[in-house]
Amino acid sequence: MALSSVFSLLFLHCSLFVALVSGCKTLQGSPPVVIARGGFSGIFPDSSLPSYNLALKASSPNITLWCDVQLTKDGVGICFPDIKLDNATDISIVYPGKAKDYSVNKVPTRGWFSLDFKFYELANVSLVQGVYSRTNKFDGSKYHISTVENVAKLVKSPSTGLWLNVQHDTFYKHHNLSVEKFLLSLSTKGVSINYISSPNVDFLRRVRSKSSLKKTVTIFRFLEQYKIEPTTNKTYGALLRNLKFIRPFASGILVPKGYIWPVDSQLYLQQHTSLVSDAHKQGLKVFVSDIVNDVPFSYNFSYDPMAECLSFIDNGNFSVDGILSDFPVTPSAAINCFSGLGRHAKKQVETLIITKYGASGDYPACTDLAYKKAKSDGADVIDCPVQISKDGVPFCLSSIDLSKSTTISDTKFRNRAAIIPEIQNGSGIYTFSLTWNEIKTLTPSILKPFEKYLLFRNPKFKNQGKFVTLSDFLSLTKGYGILINIENAAYLAEKRGLSVTKAVLNTLKKSGYDEQRSPKVMIQSTHKSVLKIFKDKSKYERVYKVGENIRDADNKAIEDIKTFADSVVVQKTSVFTQSEAFLVNSTNLVARLQSFKLPVYVETFSNEFVSQAWDYYSDAFVEINSYVVGAKVNGIITDFPKTAVRYTKNKCLKHGNKAPYISPIQPGKLLKQVTDFYLPPPSPPLPVLHDSNVTEPPFPSVSKKLPIFGAAR
Repeated sequence: MALSSVFSLLFLHCSLFVALVSGCKTLQGSPPVVIARGGFSGIFPDSSLPSYNLALKASSPNITLWCDVQLTKDGVGICFPDIKLDNATDISIVYPGKAKDYSVNKVPTRGWFSLDFKFYELANVSLVQGVYSRTNKFDGSKYHISTVENVAKLVKSPSTGLWLNVQHDTFYKHHNLSVEKFLLSLSTKGVSINYISSPNVDFLRRVRSKSSLKKTVTIFRFLEQYKIEPTTNKTYGALLRNLKFIRPFASGILVPKGYIWPVDSQLYLQQHTSLVSDAHKQGLKVFVSDIVNDVPFSYNFSYDPMAECLSFIDNGNFSVDGILSDFPVTPSAAINCFSGLGRHAKKQVETLIITKYGASGDYPACTDLAYKKAKSDGADVIDCPVQISKDGVPFCLSSIDLSKSTTISDTKFRNRAAIIPEIQNGSGIYTFSLTWNEIKTLTPSILKPFEKYLLFRNPKFKNQGKFVTLSDFLSLTKGYGILINIENAAYLAEKRGLSVTKAVLNTLKKSGYDEQRSPKVMIQSTHKSVLKIFKDKSKYERVYKVGENIRDADNKAIEDIKTFADSVVVQKTSVFTQSEAFLVNSTNLVARLQSFKLPVYVETFSNEFVSQAWDYYSDAFVEINSYVVGAKVNGIITDFPKTAVRYTKNKCLKHGNKAPYISPIQPGKLLKQVTDFYLPPPSPPLPVLHDSNVTEPPFPSVSKKLPIFGAAR
């Protein structure tokens, strides 16, 4: 749920396609700079050459490479994210007995330190992924620690160059190593340093005074507000209140994102601070750090890293001058493709954006709040999975089992649980065991599809909203395309005496949908028999959902589908196959179905990074783009429609832009960089859909109502 105040004033154009755009609210009016922290460290081990190369290939042309400078025993400068080597290398295995204790910023610290090794001794040490939530599949690739000079050689025009961050000058000085001396030696080797940052005032003053570094932009790095800056002995929070003090020794500041957009204890955004405008008044550029796609950030951004990036560059009030990110593709696309779009920007592609239970990523599924959010997000088609109550009232709910999206298990109705193998394994409390008046008293519960990763959705609103009848849904979504999903209809008719199909047809007719062709009305089911009923009795678009992952469908099966359906829904993996969250290859399924004039819709697109293959860089934008531009699907089904709708309006689609951040991902390309030992085991091939998979018995007649209870509990 991105703040409407953040994105309703998107009227500035800060695109790199227009040189030095006037009006962009950076200090100099030019587009913000993208800084790749350790390269593309969200994928490859931090500061490895593949990490830097991917950053250069996948990001903006003006990408800046960030290097955390450490010194070896013989004074060689290396790029490595921490003063200790053990977290992101295998040094503890290569040199098991060489851990030492040092005081780092007055804190006793044990580990393997670069200053205890000459550079040649590190030749046998390999970089590994230091963030445990990221893939370790590249740890066996033997990526070596690089010198600053080697990283500098990667920088080519039009890149804005090399950013050296010096975090521990004082520590090295206490051990007779000089970062200054090293920096000065670089100038004699023809290495250009574009930026130098440090949290140490004295160090920056000394750097600023060196004639050979006059062209280098110095940046004062703010640490957490409670920490003490060693030169002034003041907290960084105190220095923040005196920006005028910083101007003599720095041209800009680098701050954690919370300095600009603070969050409360529940991770919801508070009002932005005046830091950016205050710094700009002092002539200081502002760079923001901690922009990372794969850690939880403010719930206001709905797990969408693009929304977070835009809040810093395109909010109508200010723009930072640069973004430091482990995933530089995201700020690159934010700056070039999405900034300045405006709320009323036109779609650049015809791809339909179809909701999954409304905007269920932001509010409890199928509630009035989820549907209202889907409307305000601009979804093309809003869905209602129709369930039916004991007294025959059709209503919208994500599952026939009430315990999956309500708090019914904590109510007096919990004793109505039953085991019905025809519907699901295990016990459930089913919609047809309660009347509508009983159901509407239940409290909604927001879906938690990634609970095992401790990723929860919009907790402040996890139990908000009201359930709606199908009739109410049709009134609420008037003027929008609708999709009505029908499952378990045969069981309900034969075993419970409830006709869902009849209830849907009658409600649509009463609401005036029986004859109209606009807006779009779609009826979806995994069952041929259900869709045949609607073929005989209506002119709605019938959507056949393939209930399993497949790699293809034979001609007979497709021809059979054509007899009762107008379009098809398939799973994401049926388009791009995966193995342990790596894309393996693409199937020909979409093109095959489209060749029979069957539009293809794909589900389910979520914003949480754990729902995406590593290849998509933990960014929903990259994933959606690969299906729309790469696979050319006709529609995507998503629980975060705002993200998908924004994608369809991005400027980079307008002229078929071929920039790397708008190019579809090539399945298997990332997997090829994994060594044999670390390769995931080969997955068995997905099945082919045959006509026998589509064929099913005729729809049963509606029986007399049967008792629900008496089944094993």
